[in-house]
Amino acid sequence: QVQVMESGGGLVQTGGSLRLSCSASGRIFSINEMEWYRQVPGKQRDWVAGITRDGSTRYEDSVKGRFTITREGKKSVYLQMNSLKPEDTAVYYCAARGTVVLDRPGINDYWGQGTQVTVSS
Repeated sequence: QVQVMESGGGLVQTGGSLRLSCSASGRIFSINEMEWYRQVPGKQRDWVAGITRDGSTRYEDSVKGRFTITREGKKSVYLQMNSLKPEDTAVYYCAARGTVVLDRPGINDYWGQGTQVTVSS
């Protein structure tokens, strides 16, 4: 059983910072890429940032220069969010994409339950 858990959300004023954490647990052999998504009620879930096993990073255009994704080991990832704006308000989800689990065939994706980020104006 693989579980993905996020933490670090909260309420912050415009221009403030938050650091989200995500950790995957279970008999994980490897995770190809860990990613952050966000979703506002009534809208689709949007990709925010991703980091591969070899440390390559990529960002959605609206967060470039403000958000930084880092990885610790093969199961944990962080999202440092600076210069936050009200439009960053959303539930943030972590995803472990391309996960290989010991003694389990196939490659799967696993998602966390999300953490709320609210930026007040």
